Amino acid sequence: MRLKTFPNFSLAGRAAAHRAMARAALFSDSSLRTRYQRYQHHMQKARDLDAKAASSVQPVAVREGRS
Repeated sequence: MRLKTFPNFSLAGRAAAHRAMARAALFSDSSLRTRYQRYQHHMQKARDLDAKAASSVQPVAVREGRS
């Protein structure tokens, strides 16, 4: 069994954190190649988490009301 370090973080929150890390990677004190690779890594992770969050949303049945 795998323990979650922060079990209360939502997928959308984790995706937002990865987008912030991607932006921070652009301004780090590293070579251009390293900054770009870190940026790409975090943006891909954010896209994956967004897709996972979108697929895990349960559709809600809409009831038509009587007027």
